[in-house]
Amino acid sequence: MAEHFQFGLVVRGQAEPGEDIARRFEATLRFVREADRLGFDSLTKTAHYSAHPFQMLQLVPMLARFTAEAPRLRLNAGVVLLPLVSPLHVAEEFATLDVMSGGKIILGVGLGYRDVEFKAFGVPRRERARRFEDNLIAVRRLWTEDKVTMKARAGHFELDQPSCLQNPLKKLHPPLWVGANADPAIERAARLGDCWYIGPGIEIETLARQMELYRRALDAAGKPFPAELPMRREVFVARTRDEAIRLCAPYLGAKYKAYHAWHQDLPPDDSGFDQEFETLIGDRFLIGSPDEVAEQILALHRRLGVNHLVMSTEWAGMPESLALDTIAMIATEVVPRVRQGL
Repeated sequence: MAEHFQFGLVVRGQAEPGEDIARRFEATLRFVREADRLGFDSLTKTAHYSAHPFQMLQLVPMLARFTAEAPRLRLNAGVVLLPLVSPLHVAEEFATLDVMSGGKIILGVGLGYRDVEFKAFGVPRRERARRFEDNLIAVRRLWTEDKVTMKARAGHFELDQPSCLQNPLKKLHPPLWVGANADPAIERAARLGDCWYIGPGIEIETLARQMELYRRALDAAGKPFPAELPMRREVFVARTRDEAIRLCAPYLGAKYKAYHAWHQDLPPDDSGFDQEFETLIGDRFLIGSPDEVAEQILALHRRLGVNHLVMSTEWAGMPESLALDTIAMIATEVVPRVRQGL
């Protein structure tokens, strides 16, 4: 079983206000090359528009660069805000990236929740779920049919037999991971996605409840439990748990203050992000010594069936040396412990 568990890293490409973004870009590329050298399985580039108070490099051009910097790794879009964009545009771009990566691209998609993004793209927020469904269906059809005829229910696109780049490197198409926090979105992931892409901030008790919902929705759709179940988590490792908390709190804490300000969608049984950092950690984050974090990962695998852990290990403002030291410790001390325990 051990060979089926994959470890990925999140590449944020995010900088603090006033930080030299060109220097952050070069540091990001060094991080990507080190991830490849250390033997990780995947890289995920995060995505938002207008990411105030942070600066943020955009997803598609960064993934294109990563195909050259880390040719061995799977590359994941985590996530494309699908209601905001044209399905033909997404299908063509990611078919191109799949060719560039040698068939190793993953298309992660999500609903989005920030008003600033919906307003900037001229998308009524009330239409986001319907647009998401139509766009996702259209992307899959564009990847698998020679010509597509389809009108969106919301009237935001019409496919009048366009053709999309067909990628010969995949038997069917790149994996479609559907990110979801709310219960209706998890049911949508079961119906329309290849798997539920479990998000980083929801408490484990809530996720355990939602996993049962996901299984029921798969059964209703006549689909098996996916062979690959990815989960994103915030992960930080140091010699002791106290040291790990001390080192990551300034950066990880700032991220979740921003999430709270952005009014990120959360299930009603989650306690929310408006808490002091050590309370916020709860069972959301994997933080501690190598032994502690390895056991937390194994517990996730046993309880939820997670077998691809997408780890956020660096955040805006974190010194490059600390980010590199962290992934080295994960690769050399956490990953072997997990593989041994599977």
